[in-house]
Amino acid sequence: MLKPAVPTSDSTAQVKPHGAAVPSLNFCHHLNYAAKQTPDLLAVAVQRFYRGQLTYDEINQGTLDQRSDELAYALNAYGIKRGMKAVLMVTPSIDFFILTFALFKAGIVPILVDPGMGIKNLKQCFSESGPDVFIGIGKAHIARKLFGWAKQTLRFSISVGINETFARMTGQMTLTRLIQDYKNAQQTQVPKSYAIEKFSSDELCAILFTSGSTGVPKGVVYSHRMFEGQIQALRDDYGITPGERDLSTFPLFSLFGPALGMASIVPEMDASKPIKANPQYIFDAIEKYQCSNLFVNPALMDVLGKAGAAQELKLNSLRRVISAGAPATLSSIARFVTMLQPNVQIWNSYGATESLPLTKVGSDELLKTSGVTDNGGGICVGKPINDVEVAIIAITENVIGIWHDDLALPSNAIGEIVVKGQVVAQQYYRREEATTAAKILDDSSDEEALYRHRMGDLGYLDQQGRLWMCGRKAHRVDTPQQQYYSICSERIFNTHAQVNRTALVGIKYKGVETPLLCVQLESSSTIDTSQLFEELREIAAKHPQTQGINEFLIHSDFPVDIRHNAKIFREKLALWAQAQIQT
Repeated sequence: MLKPAVPTSDSTAQVKPHGAAVPSLNFCHHLNYAAKQTPDLLAVAVQRFYRGQLTYDEINQGTLDQRSDELAYALNAYGIKRGMKAVLMVTPSIDFFILTFALFKAGIVPILVDPGMGIKNLKQCFSESGPDVFIGIGKAHIARKLFGWAKQTLRFSISVGINETFARMTGQMTLTRLIQDYKNAQQTQVPKSYAIEKFSSDELCAILFTSGSTGVPKGVVYSHRMFEGQIQALRDDYGITPGERDLSTFPLFSLFGPALGMASIVPEMDASKPIKANPQYIFDAIEKYQCSNLFVNPALMDVLGKAGAAQELKLNSLRRVISAGAPATLSSIARFVTMLQPNVQIWNSYGATESLPLTKVGSDELLKTSGVTDNGGGICVGKPINDVEVAIIAITENVIGIWHDDLALPSNAIGEIVVKGQVVAQQYYRREEATTAAKILDDSSDEEALYRHRMGDLGYLDQQGRLWMCGRKAHRVDTPQQQYYSICSERIFNTHAQVNRTALVGIKYKGVETPLLCVQLESSSTIDTSQLFEELREIAAKHPQTQGINEFLIHSDFPVDIRHNAKIFREKLALWAQAQIQT
């Protein structure tokens, strides 16, 4: 049996195509090329609210390339070398971009986490990943010392944005001093371009941790192949071209801008709480830079749409909007579309930390599927992008070691979504059990053996080849009578005028698994709950996907994931609902 080599915990293993040479890659070659072609073109602009007004820090492509070269040299001179792993906990800023590209150029593996995932999860993430270096703002270093993050493996620490006098008093190395020490050592030597480290396509490039919204956060091994696939998708499938300007509300996506010759405009906002962003700041940045692209998650898109509608605002410069992170509601898409020029699409993308993007569908097509969604048919997330294969397999918790084509279910059959392609991660970092559970070896190709990834999501492919989402596998509710799928059930109840959103959970009632619907009302709703519940039971009885759902509870504000503020934490709601029933 052919078995592909995947990057092990601390190695630079390769996946080699049969009979083909392994290409030399580095994500930063794209920035290097863009800097040579258009050095004066804007690369990054970071918005700041300072003394009552908005200001912007800017850097062009040539300077970003040169300063990240300089920092790569400085890191090496300090003793930080290729193959080491570095936690990066820096707020979106010019320094964030310089640091990230310097790490990639030098072959130092960035470890990227969401600070909002909680102290316990962060400590576990750092323990598993074993970083050699910790680069962060002052607050991050205080937390590191207070909670003992990675103290067994850390060899270097670098502070960003703290006072130099205080840093010297406390013995901390700062980013500013690191670079200055390197410059002083060079004396009169003319700075030269950094010789970017080259890697085979499946060598370890970065470790990105999942948000933990559906369980314990896991480190996803990002290879150079994955980053190349994502750049290719943004360029070819989404049509992004050099010279564009992107308003990006997600730090990781903003890194792709300079690599594509597109300026990344970063708004003043807390990236861990996107729904708290000030819409006016975002509108101001789009207008100032005449942004052609907007990357936004569904929750923030809803906030922006409501604010824009209140102002009757038009975002005439936008040529496309890309939404990802969770399924968007059709009502929020329809509202946002009114701010755009005719024929401008909101591209809804499906994927996960382990594999993104996988499919896409434009708002014109998506809005035509409302009848199917409102009647329990799931949410259409479109057709696979180039180089991505999507299949549906029967729902099972069993490990599947080898892929064979008869695992794939026919059209319109609901099962677990399985994907394959360049943008699909081949393993989790130091999580062999999770890797085994989520990966299926596919050695059917004559060119290369790759692992297919089990998404943990349920859905089906229609006869047109479009993928429809039905909910997380872990969120289905199995009863003696039937199986209920979260998205299919919830979107039926969400049609009620007094309902903002719902969440299906399973509880134990008299020892039997029972479906229960948590309901979050519209803020203006004053309806009597007994009347509401009776109306919801009537709705449930009309659809086969919801028949038998008779238990309801009102919840004032659903808990959501820390990355996008859009995915409902149904696990927490299930515990809350069970406690309510018991009392």
